[in-house]
Amino acid sequence: MRLTMYTDYSLRVLLYIGVKGKDELSTVQEISDAYQISKNHLTKVTHELGKMGLVETVRGRGGGIRLNLPPEKINIGETVRKAEEDFHIVECFNCEMNKCVITPVCRLKGVLHEALNAYFKVLDAYTLADFVANNKGLASILLGDSYDKIRHNK
Repeated sequence: MRLTMYTDYSLRVLLYIGVKGKDELSTVQEISDAYQISKNHLTKVTHELGKMGLVETVRGRGGGIRLNLPPEKINIGETVRKAEEDFHIVECFNCEMNKCVITPVCRLKGVLHEALNAYFKVLDAYTLADFVANNKGLASILLGDSYDKIRHNK
């Protein structure tokens, strides 16, 4: 199973703004700088995260993005399901495009469905809070000097 870059970036944005804290605004530029990834890609990702209700966008000067929900309410499995277009890990999972001749008698597809369900069972067991709460190492890497300023203001 491989996630798209879009889903990867969605999770990274959530990690960044989650570790920064509920009340702190983040900009797409600072997230882009922290991960050294394209600002254009992140702009699209944050827009979609906003449409999903996971982030709040604050417009205008001094604006940015922040979590719209507490980290413990953001389920990783649910987020991945929303971010990915499909989970057609093999051709026969897509009924419309399936041309595989062994589909009617294939026993492997059942095992692959079982594996996909197990994958989501693991992801469903975690929330964003599991990865950002008290994670000083992550905060230090992503926020650098900003982490010390945020920590001292609380």
